Amino acid sequence: MKRSLSRGLAAVLLAAALACGGGAELGEACEETGATSACVDGGICDTVSDESEEQVCLALCDSDEDCNAATESCTGVSGSNQKACHRK
Repeated sequence: MKRSLSRGLAAVLLAAALACGGGAELGEACEETGATSACVDGGICDTVSDESEEQVCLALCDSDEDCNAATESCTGVSGSNQKACHRK
């Protein structure tokens, strides 16, 4: 009985830890400009475009080829030395 209860508790704790970790998904709201810890791996928090104050998790990039060429370009992230795919 104890072993069964321990396994059940361990499973619940693991599920809770996984649900809380990782940060916001790409496209989801975030609060700390330039923070990669606010987003899932491969993401960074920044404004969507120069015309917007809305902050979301954007995909990190090295060049325009890493982004959706039709709608995005790879430009600098405010307050960091990183680049992200921003709306054109």
